[in-house]
Parts: sequence; structure tokens; C-alpha cells
Amino acid sequence: MRRPGSMWSLETLGRVRLSKYFFMREFLYSEIANFHQLQNIPDNPDLAIKAGEGLCGNLLDPMVETFGVVSVRSGLRSEAVNDFGNEHALNCAKSVSDYAGHIWDRRDAAGHVGACATIVIPWFADQYALGRDWRDLAWWVHDHLPYSEMQFFPKLCAFNLTWHEVPTREIRTWIGGNGVLLRHAEQESETKEQRRARYADFPVFRGLRIPSPNLAKLPN
Repeated sequence: MRRPGSMWSLETLGRVRLSKYFFMREFLYSEIANFHQLQNIPDNPDLAIKAGEGLCGNLLDPMVETFGVVSVRSGLRSEAVNDFGNEHALNCAKSVSDYAGHIWDRRDAAGHVGACATIVIPWFADQYALGRDWRDLAWWVHDHLPYSEMQFFPKLCAFNLTWHEVPTREIRTWIGGNGVLLRHAEQESETKEQRRARYADFPVFRGLRIPSPNLAKLPN
């Protein structure tokens, strides 16, 4: 697929279904692009779709089937939008360090594909607002999903969640300062029993039975 050159081709890209519950359009919105009148469009749509399929199919879909609504705060960034955000101190890292991260359509230095989205889980955000520890959610993700990186933020307990072909399994946080819960290849700081106790009241993993169409009853 070529880079969209018209509103209609961009609309076609937005309709691409990345997984059971997510379409590309949900990941194209950017406050930076909207406010500063920039185009947040991938230069390599096919690679962006591949990365998005990995993120949604492996990480976000299981969350929907566990917690219900998963709200996307930030998804794909074009390199041009990310460069602008970095140059103007708008909470964007240097683009080269965000390849296979928020910049879905560029491979990282090792040639690997990845994708990052900043998400909020309303089910957990309500509890976090009342004082629940963000690490309860972090350890749940660690024990259930094939993530590469997580980075948690104070507002709404939003967090960056990254899927990557070669995951590093790192957890960082800006809640209470700049900290690290788990570094790549380090042993977990809590035992599996301690971690499970933190999220013992969480919904059953993929326990939501979201209705599926009965295709057999559809007319031929």
C-alpha cells in the first residue's frame, strides 16, 4: 500500500482491521498533529499495518477480553510528527530511538518490527484514582502478555505498551519519579506468588464473552 495521497486513500488506510477489535484509524489521531496542522500518516503503510497487527493481536485484544474497554491515548506517530514533538519538547523521544516504538513504519537499528501505543484501562484507572498501586497492573501484564516494554505515567495510570519481534521485557515508570521496576534480563523483584496476590481480584484472563456473529446463518 502506498502512502495515502488523498483523503480517500487515508480513509481506506483507516479502515484496515488490525485485529478482532481494532482498526488503524484508532491509532492515527495525534494532538500534536491536530493542533499544529501536521499530517500523521505513515510513510510505509504496509510495515505500519504489520506492526499494528502484532500490537493489537498479541496485547490489546486480550486486554479487551479481560477488562472491557481499552482507551488509546496515543498510537502511531509519523516520523515528521515525532520529530516536531521532540524539537518542541512535546514529550516525544528522538525519532531514531522510537523506531519500532511509536514510529510503527520504521524498523529499529537491528531491523526488527515493533509498535507502541499509550493506553488507559478504565477498569483499573478508577481504582488507581482511589490509591491502587500501578504495579498491580504492571505485574498482571508481565505474567499474562508477551509485551516488550511498559512505561507508566501518573495521569490515569496511562502506560506505553510495546509489542516487538524481539521483546526486552522491561517495565519503567514516571509515577513517583523516574524509576525502573524491571530491567531486561533481570530477575523479577517479586515472586510469582507475590505478584499473583496483587491482582487476585482482577477479572478472569480473557473471560469476557463478547458476542461473535453466527456466520453459518448468514445468506450465501
